[in-house]
Amino acid sequence: MKPSNFSTWLQLFWMFLKVNLLSPSGPASVGLLYKEAVGKVMSEERFVEAVGFSNFLPGSEALKLAMFVGYAAGGVPGVFTALLGAVLPPTVMMFVVALILQQVQHEDWLGGFVKGMSPAVAALILMVSWELFRVGQTKSIGKRTLLIAALSAAALWLDVPSPLVLLGAGILGVILFR
Repeated sequence: MKPSNFSTWLQLFWMFLKVNLLSPSGPASVGLLYKEAVGKVMSEERFVEAVGFSNFLPGSEALKLAMFVGYAAGGVPGVFTALLGAVLPPTVMMFVVALILQQVQHEDWLGGFVKGMSPAVAALILMVSWELFRVGQTKSIGKRTLLIAALSAAALWLDVPSPLVLLGAGILGVILFR
């Protein structure tokens, strides 16, 4: 029996509320969203497609993923419920953090705290990147895949905007994987 629209919308709202409460960072939340969405509201292939398009288009990755997943699972009302779940936690958190930072902005320990968090954020992004890279490959990683990865890394290192890198990688993929 297919779940009702309301239960689907409630599921989307809860999914994005939970993801954005547990992982408020945009790129880092992709891994958690993967575990929450794949197999429940969308296929793995569709999720990889959603992440690719959300990185290609300008704007907040978390909001674009909420719109894509929300639409795939619940149509236009699903978009709005997923967006509400995605926007509510960071909005409330930003108000709370702003109030706290007003109070501690001149404390010496704050600089060390930020420096300590930076490597952890980098590790989270690397783990999510590896998971997406692994899932996106249906066969073993070959020379063509490594070529696209190397060219993409070089382009990013040369400060080519990431949407252009993704577009170029997609076009190169069409050419190399015919």
